[in-house]
Amino acid sequence: MATLLYRLGRGAFRRRRWVTLSWAAVLLGVVLAALSAGEAADDSDSMPGIESQQAFDLINERFPDAEAEGASARIVLVAPDGRKVTATEYRAAIDTLVAEVADGPQVAAVSDPLDASTVSEDATTAYATVTYEATDDNVTDAARKDLTEAVEKARTSGLTVEAGGDAVAGEPPAGIGEFLGIGVAAVVLLITFGSLAAAGLPLITAVVGVALTLASIIALGGAFGMSTATADLAMMIGIAVGVDYALLVVSRYREERAKGNDAREAAGLAVGTAGSAVVFAGLTVVIALAGLSVIGVPSLTKMGLAAAGAVVLAVLITLTLVPALCGFWPDALLARRIRKGTNTRPARRFGKGAPAGRVREAGAWSARWARLVQRRPVPVLLGSVILLGALAVPALDLRLGMPGDEAKPTSTTERRAYDALADGFGPGFNGPLTVVVDARQADDPHAAVAAVSERVAGTDGVVSVSPPRFNAAEDTAVLQAVPATAPTSERTGQLVRTIRAERPAAESATGATFEVTGTTALNIDVARKMTDALVPYLLVVVGLAFLLLLVVFRSVLVPLKAALGFLLSVGASFGVLVTVFQNGHGAGLLGVDETGPIMSTMPLMLVGIVFGLAMDYQVFLVSRMREAVIHGERPAEAVVTGFRHSGRVVTAAAVIMTSVFAGFMTGGETLLKMVGFGLAVAVLFDAFVVRMAFVPAVLVLLGERAWWLPRRLDRLLPRVDVEGEALVRRTAAAPGLVAVPDADRVRA
Repeated sequence: MATLLYRLGRGAFRRRRWVTLSWAAVLLGVVLAALSAGEAADDSDSMPGIESQQAFDLINERFPDAEAEGASARIVLVAPDGRKVTATEYRAAIDTLVAEVADGPQVAAVSDPLDASTVSEDATTAYATVTYEATDDNVTDAARKDLTEAVEKARTSGLTVEAGGDAVAGEPPAGIGEFLGIGVAAVVLLITFGSLAAAGLPLITAVVGVALTLASIIALGGAFGMSTATADLAMMIGIAVGVDYALLVVSRYREERAKGNDAREAAGLAVGTAGSAVVFAGLTVVIALAGLSVIGVPSLTKMGLAAAGAVVLAVLITLTLVPALCGFWPDALLARRIRKGTNTRPARRFGKGAPAGRVREAGAWSARWARLVQRRPVPVLLGSVILLGALAVPALDLRLGMPGDEAKPTSTTERRAYDALADGFGPGFNGPLTVVVDARQADDPHAAVAAVSERVAGTDGVVSVSPPRFNAAEDTAVLQAVPATAPTSERTGQLVRTIRAERPAAESATGATFEVTGTTALNIDVARKMTDALVPYLLVVVGLAFLLLLVVFRSVLVPLKAALGFLLSVGASFGVLVTVFQNGHGAGLLGVDETGPIMSTMPLMLVGIVFGLAMDYQVFLVSRMREAVIHGERPAEAVVTGFRHSGRVVTAAAVIMTSVFAGFMTGGETLLKMVGFGLAVAVLFDAFVVRMAFVPAVLVLLGERAWWLPRRLDRLLPRVDVEGEALVRRTAAAPGLVAVPDADRVRA
């Protein structure tokens, strides 16, 4: 592989104009396709294989008009202390509010809280239900503004008036994630390379890759249905890996130039060696992201495949466009001191007249750290394991769910409406359970539904059950059961399981069966599905990645060590997530006003994304160690060599990737904060604790055994030559390859 990529890099450098124009043409074509694409038909809410989804599908089948129902909102009215909302003095204000909202755009109907008897028992709280003609995605800003103005006017009566519901919630405040990530990346790259051209090249290629990815998602959205979250994740991953991969190749290009190779040869060697690491690092990320498909959730499948596509584009751009752009600025990519020929080491460190080929960015600090680990491997290993293990302990209390309005800041009217309803009608009022009764097989459907309703109402933990609503055929009914506990409470989850456990007895007694659904039950079922899928997903992804790393490093223990290190970092990440977002320690620093369960899909997303990115650093760092071993160095010295050449690059890549993920915490949505925070701390733990401490300590302790591979397995595995041994032999056999430094410039 190294020889093939070497030729690809030299060819891209030589035909740099053609390669650059080809990528520009591809980008233009995809952008034009995106501009002409239809609106995406997003079906990201579908969750096949769970009872809640089956019940939703049954409701849509038996109640055809239900699927066409529009968005809704609740206007909550609370009387001042010691007063009642039913008092005569508030009647006129409520009538005016109902009339003004009813005249608003897209409004189909508004219920009068006093006439509809939607008043709490103590008469301190009431609510009006607003039904819209459009779905929540199609409610216009004008309709929302009209509702807001009516609510503001009603507050002058002395009532506390708030509004909640899917029709009220607009787009959360946009963050500056991508801009912050690119800004930090620019600073880090400039510090790392000491050259504006070298710092700008990875940013240019990363932006090209992200633009292609987003345009592709928009172009394909109409056919496959792509959600906003799909584009956000693809952009997040695309920026991170795009910069990291280009950073690795540019760094190797500069290193080869410092050895005396001309620009074209350096580009070929950089792509042949560092490019090989990029290919296999990219493959591990693609395996982890595409592996989300095994879970069977369409939204996760689309997110995983879209992000995997972004990684594939990043790899292709790194192997072709990066060496092509190197051809336009062959010397500008080098540090200024190298271009001026002043790159000599101080005599006190390397002796007088140190050669110019000994570059300053050879990684002195990284090498010093590696030698420290080399001298004290056991304390470093124990310290890293104890630290990550301690941080992982809170993960034992991990609770999964889907935070709703209760997790929004108290500054929002949705959150205040939620709290007012919970205070006036009980904590379970905000999360009723929907029970759909299928009575087609019952002799008397109405009697069967009444019996099921009575059983549900008699279940401990159910406050009330609404009268049944039958379909046109009178063979199916829907009930609303209000729990005594909040939607995210563990007792509510137990209540759902208890009601479902009574199904066989109810079916035997009445001939009718039922299913439990609703937003609360759906969140409970999704959490269970995600928990059950975590272990199979881990086995598939880790198993495939283990085989891939086995081929890359031709070692059994190195891939095993990589997997164990990943488990440590992801466990610590889960622990910190629980500490902040579930237990609330330090939540205020991130702008999180309310804690609750961790998003149901978060563990799988975190495992998939972090595993892929962790293997990036594994390949970047350990491939240079493997290269040193192949070229004759002792294993302990190979660790130092690997850190000298790749430690600084991995550090810079980790800082960039962390800043990209942390930037998405600047958005106003709690779920996006959770995703950004989880990925950021996971990268920090993996790059700076696992790869910089755990990995070298283990390799030093293992010594030559780290690179052990059974002979029979050695004969069976294909040789991919990631370390570029074939290129070393080729250069030794044909020294003319290292030619006149400016030969390519003359030819151009």
